[in-house]
Amino acid sequence: MTAEQAGPGQTPSGSAQHVPVVIVGAGPVGAAAALLLARRGVACVVLERHRDLYPLPRAVAMDDEVRRILQAAGIHEEFARLARPAKGLRLLDGRHRAIAEFPRSPHGHHGFPQTSMFDQPELERLLRDALDRRPECELRSGVEVTGIASTTGGPVRVTFRGGGGEDHLWADAVLGCDGANSLVRGAIGAVWEDLRFEERWTVVDVRTRADVRSWEGVDQVCDPHRPATFMRVGEDRYRWEFRLREEEELDFERLRELVAPWVDVSAGDDFHVVRQAPYTFRARIADRWRQGRVFLLGDAAHLTPPFVGQGLCAGLRDAHNLTWKLAYVLQQGADERLLGTYECERKPHARHMIRLAVATGWAMTGGQDRLAALRRAAVGAVCRIAGVAGVAGAADRGFSRPLPPGPLVRRSRLAGTLCPQPWVTANGARARLDDVLGDSFAILTAVPLTPSLRALGEALGARIVHVRRTGDDGTLAAWLRDGRADAALLRPDRVVLDVLPRGGDDFTDTAGWAPLLCTARRPASPAPGVREAPIR
Repeated sequence: MTAEQAGPGQTPSGSAQHVPVVIVGAGPVGAAAALLLARRGVACVVLERHRDLYPLPRAVAMDDEVRRILQAAGIHEEFARLARPAKGLRLLDGRHRAIAEFPRSPHGHHGFPQTSMFDQPELERLLRDALDRRPECELRSGVEVTGIASTTGGPVRVTFRGGGGEDHLWADAVLGCDGANSLVRGAIGAVWEDLRFEERWTVVDVRTRADVRSWEGVDQVCDPHRPATFMRVGEDRYRWEFRLREEEELDFERLRELVAPWVDVSAGDDFHVVRQAPYTFRARIADRWRQGRVFLLGDAAHLTPPFVGQGLCAGLRDAHNLTWKLAYVLQQGADERLLGTYECERKPHARHMIRLAVATGWAMTGGQDRLAALRRAAVGAVCRIAGVAGVAGAADRGFSRPLPPGPLVRRSRLAGTLCPQPWVTANGARARLDDVLGDSFAILTAVPLTPSLRALGEALGARIVHVRRTGDDGTLAAWLRDGRADAALLRPDRVVLDVLPRGGDDFTDTAGWAPLLCTARRPASPAPGVREAPIR
């Protein structure tokens, strides 16, 4: 990234437009980031090189944690109408016999089905329509970004080409959501770290009314000679993924043979191939995700094989983690160090998910050497051990794991985890917990507030909810009890920042994280319809 001389807050060219945030790329990650910023009143311009949506399917699976992010972006109700819950994951051997089955609940920890299938173009259309409704967001399509340049302590210049020639914007922050071939990644000098997985596969998306033998979940065929993935995506939509040999071509006759374990297809049947595309599945992570106020998100920061369905999910987690912090810095004067927690929290998490996907990929393929049979036998034996399947694939909190301890994650049993989201009662109506908590900090408490906790809530503008008065099914009280806490402080992304230990008077380490926020004092408010416990 080049540097130009300008003082803090100055725009070297007075004729160019200045905006708080420029987002490069209007895919699901960029569009979701724009909506999450807009919910906090941060204006942004989204620059997208394509003039319209890419019409073919790509991502097809989402977990309940990421459904919760769509809720934060304000589109979860519309998404629910196009999503299809999946029953789980099966590992099959080369003869399609079950090695293990990992069921997924229709009611997960986050208030949604643990796995949802969807069509990415439909999701992107929902996101674009939501952008159109937000006055804080401006989408410019058919625009190619050609340069990113920082100033010394000042704004970032984004240069782009459109129909009227070259132009530029000045921004307080730039989010690079521009995919695996990211220009923004190159602009900040980041390079890929290879996590040592690369395989060529062919992805086939099909529409058919034929009788497809589906258990309404995902099949992973663990066969080194013909590893494959199968899933039902929609009412009449299905996806197959096959690893093909270099010399192998996938014509209709060969495709008919490959899908035969699931569906009998003849030349005259209703079996429409929507897309057939070769892909090279890779495992990579950028060595750094930030320079100054320029950040990488999604495929610009990490690439994962698709075997656990976490590629798009990881990018949406990036957006959820970064946007509230950026809003606090831009709007409320929070310490710049707050932005440094983005990469510290998200990078280890993304690396973990990539390694999980790589491990699943190796379990499917097993390699081609003399030890392949031993590895396949070991995978089958481990998966059949009582309880292992349940722990590996059906845990209530899904594939994700807690964020590592850091400035915004104090050390406790609950810190770094996401709180559950049960249905609660507010103003006499049933609502999801996050809709009651709002977009800021929140305190969930099972005890009356102490003066220090009340003062903290006022300083953060936190919504205060007494869990025994939410009208839920006892989930929140049990969650605090199991975490050995009387109260939990939730960040805007619903990650537990700190807890009030059992019998304690204050959170465990206020001095450790409060200086990063530096927010103005605002009156705390109890959740609407959920009465705060009186101080005794």
